[in-house]
Amino acid sequence: MADAYFPKWRLNTGGVVAPDERLPPAQTLAMGLQHVVAMFGSTVFAPLLMGFSPNIAILMSGVGTLIFFLVVGGRVPSYLGSSFSFIGVVIAASGYSGGGMNPNIAVALGGIVACGVVYAAIGLIVMGIGTRWIERLMPPVVTGSVVAVIGLNLAPIAIKSHGASNFEDWMAVVTFLAVGLVAVYTRGMVQRLLILVGLVIASVVYAILANGLGLGTPMNFSDLAGAAWFGLPNFTAPVFNPRAMTLIVPVVVILVAENLGHIKAVTAMTGQNLDRYMGRAFLGDGLATIVSGAAGGTGVTTYAENIGVMAATKIYSTLIFATAAVVAIVLGFSPKFGALIHLIPAPVLRGVAIVIFGLIAVSGARIWVDNKVDFSESRNLIIVAITLMLGTADFTLKFGGFALGGIGTATFGAILLYALLGPKGGEPARQSDRLLDALE
Repeated sequence: MADAYFPKWRLNTGGVVAPDERLPPAQTLAMGLQHVVAMFGSTVFAPLLMGFSPNIAILMSGVGTLIFFLVVGGRVPSYLGSSFSFIGVVIAASGYSGGGMNPNIAVALGGIVACGVVYAAIGLIVMGIGTRWIERLMPPVVTGSVVAVIGLNLAPIAIKSHGASNFEDWMAVVTFLAVGLVAVYTRGMVQRLLILVGLVIASVVYAILANGLGLGTPMNFSDLAGAAWFGLPNFTAPVFNPRAMTLIVPVVVILVAENLGHIKAVTAMTGQNLDRYMGRAFLGDGLATIVSGAAGGTGVTTYAENIGVMAATKIYSTLIFATAAVVAIVLGFSPKFGALIHLIPAPVLRGVAIVIFGLIAVSGARIWVDNKVDFSESRNLIIVAITLMLGTADFTLKFGGFALGGIGTATFGAILLYALLGPKGGEPARQSDRLLDALE
């Protein structure tokens, strides 16, 4: 008998929580809030770089996540947030010079919608012909490399954005130590909310040291007090310009690669084969990008940040992401929420980012371990070595007006390297010894 479209979500009150299981309502809400916190920094940061509205980005991340949830039938745990892959092409297509709202945002939105249409079409194709070709293109040595690169590529966002003072750098250290202490020395729900609890602890410490002792820039509560509880964001309709669409649509290749890598990572963590939902995941992400672009939001993608939270908490229930989506939609209409988030000190956000991005990178290594990738083979060593370097250093290749950034270059580099160096047979098992000896 065929499976129902949606799972039944059996109750699970302890241990690893599978995608088709659920926590009690209060814990589901708490975990949903943690996922909102995890995605918030990147989902807001990306639109700021493109001159888009952060409030609309938050709102559309929630709408997009619900669309994704419905299309995949609640089978794939993922949160959709602002994609960084659009930044370069949007700036090029709109001529955005930085600072304030993008005056040509409508032209960029037309390109984003067009990209979503192509993405959705790819999803339909994958639904029709299956995913076996994906297995051939991206075996564990490739997917592990891509997932690790996603975390390492994001690291400069946290590491290189050093604070304005030595105090701020030390506060980032306090933050990731707080998260680590919560993860190791607490139990139960507190441990599962390690990111959120660690963030609150670090923010309190910051307030004591900065506001109380004057060691840093004080937290300013005046904007929070004066912000309205409810307010409509300024929606913008897209304009379809052929040049802008030509520049932006190729981003679909990166979105497909990112989504595929994320699903592979979740598959490895959950132990459930989610490849059969790959086409629906592409379709859901494509439709979410269309809706977001049509309302004035950024293109969206499945978020590695939330994969990091799942890796830390071992909670994969898809109902948590539906809950997070609803919370994001509500908060998208609240200027008060925006002011509250902006109240979180920058070094505290940096510290949390260090933890989350690191967990993403480690998830890639887990794929290698779980699938017993043989690093005695020179092929695997070369693929991993080159992929990690390309992605970590953000190696960028330009094709006319289109720029393929570090994650995209590393992803397609890994796929091409595997195709060129793929299993030939007849090679000695310890061929890597010769490769490593040559380096000595």
